Parts: sequence; C-alpha cells; structure tokens
Amino acid sequence: MTDRAKKFDAIVIGCGQAGPSLAGRLSAAGMTVALIERKLVGGTCVNTGCMPTKAMVASAYAAHLARHAADYGVTLSGPVGVDMKVIKARKDKVSNDARKGLEDWIASMPGCTLFRGHARFEDEHTVRVGEELLTADRIFLNVGGRASVPNLPGIHDISFLTNSSMMDLDVLPEHLIVVGGSYISLEFAQMFRRFGSEVTVIERAPRLIGREDEDVSATILSMFEKEGITVHLGAEDISFARQGDRTTVTFTNGKPPVVGSHVLLALGRAPNTDDLGLDKAGVAIDKRGFVEVDDQLHTSVPHIWAMGDCNGKGAFTHTSYNDFEIVAANLLDGDPRKVSDRIEAYALYTDPPLGRAGMTEAAVRKSGRRALVGQRPMTRVGRAVEKGETQGFMKILVDADSGEILGCSVLGPGGDEAVHCVLDLMYAKAPVKTLQRAVHIHPNVAELLPTIAQELKPLV
Repeated sequence: MTDRAKKFDAIVIGCGQAGPSLAGRLSAAGMTVALIERKLVGGTCVNTGCMPTKAMVASAYAAHLARHAADYGVTLSGPVGVDMKVIKARKDKVSNDARKGLEDWIASMPGCTLFRGHARFEDEHTVRVGEELLTADRIFLNVGGRASVPNLPGIHDISFLTNSSMMDLDVLPEHLIVVGGSYISLEFAQMFRRFGSEVTVIERAPRLIGREDEDVSATILSMFEKEGITVHLGAEDISFARQGDRTTVTFTNGKPPVVGSHVLLALGRAPNTDDLGLDKAGVAIDKRGFVEVDDQLHTSVPHIWAMGDCNGKGAFTHTSYNDFEIVAANLLDGDPRKVSDRIEAYALYTDPPLGRAGMTEAAVRKSGRRALVGQRPMTRVGRAVEKGETQGFMKILVDADSGEILGCSVLGPGGDEAVHCVLDLMYAKAPVKTLQRAVHIHPNVAELLPTIAQELKPLV
C-alpha cells in the first residue's frame, strides 16, 4: 500500500447480485465502502441475463399464444408477426429501469462510494481502479462470469453471438444455429423459433441438458421437435466456415453441414478472474479459474471473500444473493450460515418451464440410497388440461427409510413456481408425510404434489 491510497473499511469489487446488497448492509452498519464496477451496475442478471431474456421469453410466449388463438376459440383478423425492434426496446426498458433503480439505491447508501473502472489488486489489501488506489481491511469479490468461447476450428473466421451480444440483436435471424444444448441455448432456441426464425440446435452430448434425468431431456427434445426446431445430438468435431454473409457449421454425426444466417455460441461460462491480479493478493484459483472458497466463502486470504459466479459454487442469481446472505450473516449477525446448507435449485425458462430442486434420479442412484419416486404426467393435471398446456410431468424423489424428500422436478405450466412447495419443505427438513397431508388449492398445478407424494413406488 502507498500513502496515496484511499482508505475504506471494505472494498466490494463487482455490482452483480451480491455486491450492492453487501455494500448496503456494510454501509448501514456504519462502515465506509468502496463499490467498484467496470461496466454496468446490476451484472449479468439485470443487463444480459435473467431480466432481459425473460422479457424476451414473455414476448415469444405472446407470439406463440397468438398463433394458437384459434385453439381457444379466439379469432384474429390477420397473421401474427413480430417486430424485433419493439421487442428489443421493451427488453431494454426492463433492464434499464432495473439498473437505474439499483444505481439510485447505491447513491443513497451512506458511506458508500461507487468507482467506475476495472479493478486490479496491487497487494492483498490494495486495489487499483484507473488512477485511483484503494485500500481496505476487508475485500469482497463479486466479479461474475462471461460466455466461454472455445477455440473451435474456424470460430474466429466468423461472426458469432453469445448470450450477451444476443441482447443487441434487433433483427430476426433467418436461420439461427445454436451451438450447445444446455439451459441458455434452449431458452434462446425456443424464443427465436417463436419469433419466426428457422432454428437448429447442435449439441455434442447424446442428449439435451445432460445434467438432468433422461425423461426431462427426452420431453424437452419432443417439445422442440413439435415446434419445428431441428436438433442434432452427438455432434463431434464441430467447425465453422464463412460463406459470404452466411456461416456453415460442420460436424460429425452422419448429418450434412448446416448453413445459417446467425450463430449463437452457448457452450458454458467462464469466471471473470483472469485480469484481477489475484496472484498479487495471494488468492488461489482452481484449474478452471474459479476462486477457491471455504464453506463461508473466505478465499485463501482470510480477509478476502468471493461471492457469486466467480467462486464456482453456483451459477445463478439466487445463489449469488445467498452468497451475500451467508457473508453478511457471518460478518454482521453472528449467524454461522454456510454454503453447504444450500439445496440446489434452479429453473429452465422454456415453455413450459422446468423447476428443479435437490437430487436427480441419477444422483439418488449414485448415492446408494433406497428411494421412492412419484410421478404424474401433465396430461393428468387438471390445470394443465384447462390451459391446453399438457407437455411435461411432475416427479418427487423420497428416501425410503427416513421419508426425507430428496428432489423434485416440475416440467410443465408454472413448474418454476410450483417446485417451491417442495423446496421449502426440504429446507424445513419436513418428511414427505407433511406434503402428503397438505391441502393445496384447486385447480392448480401444485395441487397434485400431495397426490403424487401419496403414490410413491420404489425407484429401480
């Protein structure tokens, strides 16, 4: 540290989901806080992730429902079209309003100073932001992640999109080629198919979203094929070549090359840790670049913590926010919360959405537990039938000996909401008997969860 460094009680690097929330708690506790952001306040969620993409998903759903209006006895005077410039403007307003609200909140925090620029460590207590030197006894990382761009043959000879640059698109691709078959790619694939693009998904693995159970993968594949999305699985040796204003994607699975107008790469995420000077601070990272943390999010340097996507403990807005809660609870509340208390839960925002909590069937089998499973297709869920949205199913996994609820999948209308009925019981450590005796409201998708819990059979 030099004499020129500005002294703060805490430095928070990154204004994603955890950073501003922690800055608010620290400043409310009377601490001086330097909050640093190199680009846009709000991080991935507000600017290129959850909020803008779900705004676009809503537009895509509206277009899809309008095209199927006749199924509900509703007549339209002409064909359904989309205006990508209006869709983008609506999406931008959702993001901009959220970012403006966050900026106003940060400005209102007593003792908190927002610095704009890229932060790099000078030593374990000192951070440089442009010409500014900042120092603090406590430093918190919330630097997030970005789209991975693997060095595939020809990739740098073409123009490609990532989840971030997709947000700038205000034209409708004639043919969108999506490389990758996981969560981000599937949301964009269905979205742009509903906007009117021809869409092809190319995935190396033998099935979509390979971390899910096979019945989930198969159902989503069926959903996509019914909507006219072409899916190529088991695609190895993927390469790219420019042909005028179009791109050819070649792969080996017995299928011919695909030629498209736009290419979206959705091949995973990488942490933003490679240009922070972490070595100067002595902060350890793993071979993938994630900051190594303990159960309470301390790094290898005790006075430096890492929250959010950069620590590899979760890749979601809600896990980032929970990281903030864990750090704040330990530091300010004397409450020894820890990451290992967290139950894995997330959603896939296709239509219908997938809500997931806890273990999959594959994970339960691998654990060696005796387990029970209950399952019901959406064709036997009244609410889904009434809405005309009967694709998908619900599934609950239970420990056969203790009655502990191990996991839940709800793929169907409202699945991203209904899954919380089970998730909350799992946090309460309530046995499946509690769910079996619950009285849910009719007619709802979640109404059938107690029924499923009463129809458990051995998992084989």
